[in-house]
Amino acid sequence: MSWSKLKQQLDSFLCPALYGRVEYRATGYRYLPDKAGLCYISVDKKNVLNMNDKTNLIKWYQTELEIKNDSDIQIPISNEEIEAARKDTQGNVPEDRLKVIVRNKKISVYAKELLSAQASLSKSNFFVVANKFLSISIEESLESHDVLLNILALVDRRVGKKRILNMTEKMKVKHPIVQYFYELRLSTL
Repeated sequence: MSWSKLKQQLDSFLCPALYGRVEYRATGYRYLPDKAGLCYISVDKKNVLNMNDKTNLIKWYQTELEIKNDSDIQIPISNEEIEAARKDTQGNVPEDRLKVIVRNKKISVYAKELLSAQASLSKSNFFVVANKFLSISIEESLESHDVLLNILALVDRRVGKKRILNMTEKMKVKHPIVQYFYELRLSTL
């Protein structure tokens, strides 16, 4: 599918309050086949998400440390996860240490997801994800671990006010750019 047709279809699914504010843009280099070009999402004429930006790559370990040291990030821990950790350690670890073990494991997984999400943002990937978004249900897009699918679903007109308001807890563990678009959508309600 050509870029203009893809952009037209994505624009047709934009929430009416965000129409004209959120734009999908792409540049290509016709005579330089080795250059993939740029693809980005802009909000109010400012580039918010650049999909081929070298500065997006953050080392996994550094990201993990940032998450561990950020007191604002809340990592929910369930009783099932604590019980699983207790089984793994054969019950020889104190209760408060089990919570630390589970939290550290979840932070490590979260950091790896952040890195893979940031590393996979490129123009060709945007075309693939946008086509996938157009062919799957909105629920699948919202539940996906793919950052772009989440963003496209959040600005979609098919996601209503009630669903947006009920997603507050889920958004706390999503990628910061997904949280940005969630806040943007909340501001339109």
